[in-house]
Amino acid sequence: QVQLVESGGGLVRAGGSLRLSCAASGSIFSINRMGWYRQAPGKQRELVADITSEGRTNYADLVKGRFTISRDNAKNMVYLQMNSLKPEDTAVYYCKEVNALGAASWGRGTQVTVSS
Repeated sequence: QVQLVESGGGLVRAGGSLRLSCAASGSIFSINRMGWYRQAPGKQRELVADITSEGRTNYADLVKGRFTISRDNAKNMVYLQMNSLKPEDTAVYYCKEVNALGAASWGRGTQVTVSS
């Protein structure tokens, strides 16, 4: 079982920046994929970005060039640097971990609100 705790959300004006953090603990495989997802009111949860344990990254088209995902394997942390935020980025952001066996764990989420 992996526990994930997100932090760093908040209220920011359009054009501003936020850095989300996700701390992982528990039975963490050395090989896994960590990712950030978001869910806006009335919408489905969607992938924002993910990163493999080797550092390969993948981004949703809507955030390419604005968001950067990174991880610190020694600290079991994953980060999401969000720049040039837009009101449409407003959502609850969730951290997800998928281990080498395909089992997924989710955090409880952190709210990001971008005002216009």
